[in-house]
Amino acid sequence: MEANHQLPVREHHVHQRHFDRLVMLSDGVFAIAMTLSAVELKPEEAAGAHSLLAQWATPLLVYFLSFFIVGGVWMQHRRILTHLRHVDTPMTLLTLAVLSMVSLMPVVIRVFLTAANGESGDGMLVYSLALMANYLCLAASWGYAAFIGRLAPDVPAPRAWSWLLRDLFIAVLFGAAALFTAQMRVTALLLCLAGIAVRFVSGKLARQADAAA
Repeated sequence: MEANHQLPVREHHVHQRHFDRLVMLSDGVFAIAMTLSAVELKPEEAAGAHSLLAQWATPLLVYFLSFFIVGGVWMQHRRILTHLRHVDTPMTLLTLAVLSMVSLMPVVIRVFLTAANGESGDGMLVYSLALMANYLCLAASWGYAAFIGRLAPDVPAPRAWSWLLRDLFIAVLFGAAALFTAQMRVTALLLCLAGIAVRFVSGKLARQADAAA
């Protein structure tokens, strides 16, 4: 047993330990954020709402919508980590940026519900911007991993670009929703059309990658 303690820590062991700790931190943050989102369900009686169903309808809708959107962020983030050979400092910092946005979601949900109860549109603006930031950070982390840090060399370039553009497409849609809420409807429409073009290119690259596989 004592002889094992004298074995050197090799470079691939160090990388694996860094990677394992990053995965554990990420899963913990996602789990806590998704759980705390339910804690923010505190329906208040709105004007004209005389039934329990009317009081709970909006909070439950926002909760389940947010749960599955954050779940989508987790799935994309899991996909990123699955294809990494190792992690470096920039990738760690970008992952922390993703996790910081995810951690904010329970607060964002509460702000949205409070604003909705007061019949204010500011909550939707904050909500859309927060989700846009989630997917922008996600796209930045994958863009760095695939094209700058070369941390996922086993992913073909067309597929890597397809995944990046897919994340950007979702970010653009939430950005368009934020602009629409801010009464910038023409700009929102143009941004939405740009997002559709990005999604079209993403799908084309995905089919190209599938054909080459």
